Amino acid sequence: MTFSILLVIFLMVTGVLLLVAELFLLPGFGVAGITGFGSLVGAVIVAYVKLNPVYPCAGEITLIACIALAAVAVYLFFRSHALEKMGLDTSINSSVEMPEAGKHMNQMMEQDAKKEPDTNTASKTETHK
Repeated sequence: MTFSILLVIFLMVTGVLLLVAELFLLPGFGVAGITGFGSLVGAVIVAYVKLNPVYPCAGEITLIACIALAAVAVYLFFRSHALEKMGLDTSINSSVEMPEAGKHMNQMMEQDAKKEPDTNTASKTETHK
């Protein structure tokens, strides 16, 4: 009996930790998310099958506890501002000095842009018609 209670508690805690890790740390819905969800379902099943004969409301209590525990874990994770530490910052406040070769190349590109277009190419295309 004690083993079943400890198994339910272990499955609930493991399931919530895996779901939180999947939601906030690991990309996509993969192995950790499926395993976490399965662990929570397993905790409810063990509570209904093993604990319900002795404690009539054990399954319902476990189901409510799983939902509440997952909600509290997500709430506390958001409240801890951990996402701000993990997220990317979109502002870049640095600059890079261009080496001499790059400056020379940049000047050449600016000079080419200032040149007027060649008018001879238009007359060449007309003569081929």
